[in-house]
Order: sequence, then C-alpha cells, then structure tokens
Amino acid sequence: MHFTCFTTGSEHVRWIDLISRLCRLEAGKMLGLRCAAGDLCGGGRLHRGLHHMQKVFVSSQSRPVSLFAPLPAAPRPRPPLQTQGCFFSRGQGSSGSSAKLKLRTRLLVTVLFGGGLMATWWFVHLEKQQKLRQQRVEQLQKVALGQGNFSLLDHRGKHRTKQDFLGSWVLLYFGFTHCPDICPDELEKLSAVVSTLDQDTSLPQIQPLFITVDPERDDVPALAQYVKDFHPRIIGLTGTSEEVTNAGRDYRVYARAGPKDEDGDYIVDHTTLIYLISPDGLFLDYYNRAKTQEQITENVRKHIKTYVRL
Repeated sequence: MHFTCFTTGSEHVRWIDLISRLCRLEAGKMLGLRCAAGDLCGGGRLHRGLHHMQKVFVSSQSRPVSLFAPLPAAPRPRPPLQTQGCFFSRGQGSSGSSAKLKLRTRLLVTVLFGGGLMATWWFVHLEKQQKLRQQRVEQLQKVALGQGNFSLLDHRGKHRTKQDFLGSWVLLYFGFTHCPDICPDELEKLSAVVSTLDQDTSLPQIQPLFITVDPERDDVPALAQYVKDFHPRIIGLTGTSEEVTNAGRDYRVYARAGPKDEDGDYIVDHTTLIYLISPDGLFLDYYNRAKTQEQITENVRKHIKTYVRL
C-alpha cells in the first residue's frame, strides 16, 4: 500500500530554497545534504528526507534552528571607506606637497631678490666712498695743509712724532704759555668741545694737542705746568726753534715775537685757529675765534659721522 504526496509549485520552490540555505550554512555537511536532496526527488519520501535533514542540521548546531524561518535579508554592500579614505589622504598629501613647494619657491625668490638688492646697495656704497676719497685727496692737494710731519717733545719729556697720533681724531692749537687771554680762551673752548664729545659713547675719543710757538720760554716744565688747567688728555709739545717752526709751517701758522719790554717779556703774534686732524693724519677743517663751542662740537661730530678713511 502506498500513497502519493502532491505539492504545489510554490511549495516546491520553498523547499528548494530551504535546501539551498542549508547548503550555504553547512558546507561541511554536503554529503548529508545530497542524500536529503535525493530523498526529495522521490515523491513519497519527501517527509523522511526533510526529517533526516533536520536531524543533521540540529546535531551540528549549538541551538535549534527552525527550518521554516524566513531567510535573512542579504547584507547591503558597504562603501569602500578605507579606499575612499586613502584616496582623500593621497589628495591632501599631494596638496600639502604642492603648498610646500610653492613656499620654498617663494622663499628662494625672496632670498635671491634681497641678495641682489644688498649687492647693489653695497656696490653703490663702495662707489660713493671711492668718490669721497678722491674728492678729499683733490682738496688736500690743493690746500697742501698739514701733510708734513713733526718731531717734538711732549710736556713729560717724551719724544713725539705725527705718526704717534695716526688713527686718532686730533684737535690742534698753536699758542704760547705767556699769552694773556686769547690762548687760554681758545684752549678752554677746545677742552669743552672734547669733554662734550666724550659724553657721546658712539664717538671715538678726540686727542687735544697744544704746540707752542714760543720754544724759548715754553720748555718741558713750563708746558707741564700750563696744560694742567685744561683737559686732562691734552698734550703740550715743544722743541727747538727750528722744529717748532717746521711744525707750524705745515699748517701755515704765522708766528712772530714782538718787542721785549723792560722785564724782557714779549707777546707773540700768531695764527689763532683750532685745526681738526683726521685719523689718517690729514687736515680736515679749522675753526677761528668766531666759532662757538657748540658750533665746533656739532661740526666735529658731523665730520666723524661722515668720515671715510683713505
């Protein structure tokens, strides 16, 4: 006795889906699934095949699974986040590299441009200095003043020449110790100028010098006593009549002794100028009695600031 099991088309499709699901979930149980599928092919053995398949499936799981549960929805594909991240990262890196390259290029152009400006300025500066030197040499050649040398004794008895004062700014005055008023006044003015300029630490020290035009009376002791009343750095110079005359001639100094009185005293008529000597030992400027202390100070300061050594 036998019976035939009839299934509709939809049920048959459902069973096929279940079989496919079991095949995917239990790839390791392929042999059992194939046997169950063979039982399904026989119409009367459908329930036995399903029963056998359920036993196989349940025995391999830790918890029972319903054969008639709805199939899970297929997972949606995720966007390739990591790939996109890498793409954006590569784009940002490329942009950063381009920005760095542009910055380096700008810096290089700035440095080259600045270097060119500095080189141009330095060239113009050197050319200007050369012109100033040439102009000063031409002026000194025309004047021919203070270009000689001297060899004298200072107020301490030390031998001095013009070379001893090279490299220093010098304010020089010719006079004599028995001068009643003009020489002391001019030496006080000279000392005040030097003291004022000493207060400006940006300026070099100025050396004050006093050369006598009366060597007969102004010996070393007389000079030592006389210069005490003026600037502490002042140096008095004397020598023989010939040495003193030669020193004055280089600066076109006029000096002539007047007649002696009953006591043998006399006045020396002489040039009353203060001379400014540059560090290269050449005459630079002069100041007569009409120049005030302030005027001389500012003029000397200007010469020092604009001085270009030969």
